[in-house]
Amino acid sequence: MPKTFNNLFEQIVSLGNLFMAARKAALGKRHKGYVDAFRLDLEHEIWALREELLSGAYQPGPYRVFRISDPKPRLISAAPFRDRVVHHALCNVIEPLWERRFVSESFANRRGLGTSAARDHFAMGIQCFPYVLCVDFCKFFPSIDHAMIKRQFRRVIRCRRTLWLLDLIVDASNPQEPAEWYFPGDDLWTPFNRRRGIPLGNQTSQFFANVYLDSLDHFVKEQLRCPHYVRYVDDLALFGRTKEELRHWREAIELRAAMMRLKVHPAKTRIFRCNEGVTFLGLRFWPGRRRLAAENVNRVRRRIKKLMILWSRGEMTREKLVGSWRGWMGHAMQAQSAGLAASLREYAYSIWAGSKSGVPCR
Repeated sequence: MPKTFNNLFEQIVSLGNLFMAARKAALGKRHKGYVDAFRLDLEHEIWALREELLSGAYQPGPYRVFRISDPKPRLISAAPFRDRVVHHALCNVIEPLWERRFVSESFANRRGLGTSAARDHFAMGIQCFPYVLCVDFCKFFPSIDHAMIKRQFRRVIRCRRTLWLLDLIVDASNPQEPAEWYFPGDDLWTPFNRRRGIPLGNQTSQFFANVYLDSLDHFVKEQLRCPHYVRYVDDLALFGRTKEELRHWREAIELRAAMMRLKVHPAKTRIFRCNEGVTFLGLRFWPGRRRLAAENVNRVRRRIKKLMILWSRGEMTREKLVGSWRGWMGHAMQAQSAGLAASLREYAYSIWAGSKSGVPCR
């Protein structure tokens, strides 16, 4: 029987862990008003938060909701800063308990892994296998079933107060986009009676996604025996020798996903020939080479134009501009796109020069 863990709550609410969580929650958000307000009286805020957690009086605050459309429409939910501190404090303690359970081919939001490692592993598969099955889910975060994720927690954790906090964070999820799918055994009202959906934007949500799909990862590796596998959040890639093998795996994954109340996206789930080029995590891969996907190049150009105009008008600091620019250049160089990087530099200069001289920018 898998090992379970108890007596975790005191570690979560320890002063050292809460102060560490506050530092993590503030990274990249210094000089934001709500962060400065919390840090202005940091010791008092941490003590008050700890007392609320210990007494069971803690309640998450309302989310601030906004939409983004790049690269695709998404509903983003921002929790109050004190709640983000709790999320980090919780993850500091419980993430390592799952880390040893996760398969090595799960790359999202894990120490020492991430996007670059996922792309490298995908590139290795493109080099070594003739076919790949790319799997995507319809509205993954809005589809996560609350009862099912809570059952996953209880497979590893026995600490009653830690489970209370986990359940509280899940139950406090704000309404997400509709994901009213029907699965075998449902009656007319089942999709409406089951609570589902966790907010995209929480530290805990990224971790919960890995927990939710962990059983699917093990199914792919241990039962389907896929020789080369990559998962980054809800983007899956299974490499194989024949199309027939991959078709069988797709059917098996669809059945397994239905048991988890997830719907495989019919249009975005496809089998590709590796030598014809496959897009994954914003890059286009062929055996031995990779390039930025065309839609990413267009998005970079739009972003550069916006940033350069803001800087030329004095509405953005040089430090922020340089930081954003270095991020995009790092992304371009990952794609072995030195020529593209040079052309983007020229494009940025032309935008800046045009805005400074009053020439309309195209």
